[in-house]
Amino acid sequence: MKLVLFGATGMVGSRIATEASARGHQVLAVSRSGQSPVPGVTATAADATDPDRVAEVARGADVVASACVPPRDGSDPSGPFLALNEALVAGVRAAGVGRLMVVGGAGGLEVAPGQALSDQPGFPEAYLPEAHAHRAVLAYYRALDDGPDWTYVSPAAEIAPGTRTGRFRVDGDRFMTDDQGRSLISAEDYAVAFVDELEQHAHPRARMSVAY
Repeated sequence: MKLVLFGATGMVGSRIATEASARGHQVLAVSRSGQSPVPGVTATAADATDPDRVAEVARGADVVASACVPPRDGSDPSGPFLALNEALVAGVRAAGVGRLMVVGGAGGLEVAPGQALSDQPGFPEAYLPEAHAHRAVLAYYRALDDGPDWTYVSPAAEIAPGTRTGRFRVDGDRFMTDDQGRSLISAEDYAVAFVDELEQHAHPRARMSVAY
């Protein structure tokens, strides 16, 4: 497949680029810097908030993916992050690409039906703005009444560089923990699950979650 990946130089994006390239997919790594996160992967500079530029770089892709993250400059990220995703969708539509995959957040996952993790007592206050931004974006995708066919991929509560094991669990809206009550996934294994979904398209117009 041809994958156009926005936010390709970040912790998660670079690992998605690595995993997809290793499986033989053609990856165009897109970032504001235009740097390639993986040797041999083609890169270009673009801003995901510019729908015309998104359409230009996405044209001809099988799938567009976003590993973009909410702004972390101390301001409320919800508005800017929603605007970024709206621009991304507009660009993908203009390019005629039928699928969009999005790196999501964990805060909106459900600890019980209708009860989001980020609404629970003890959820770290420092992470609330980012959790709210991700939840607003997911609500936006769920309200889309036409293309593209999207998949929103939520990681575990804790995601960091680690080991690629290829062993993890996949669910839908459910917040998953291990036997010790921790919710973990390495960025490498998250990328494995993300590229699995790229290939299998098992969660059309839905959220999926990944954890050990």
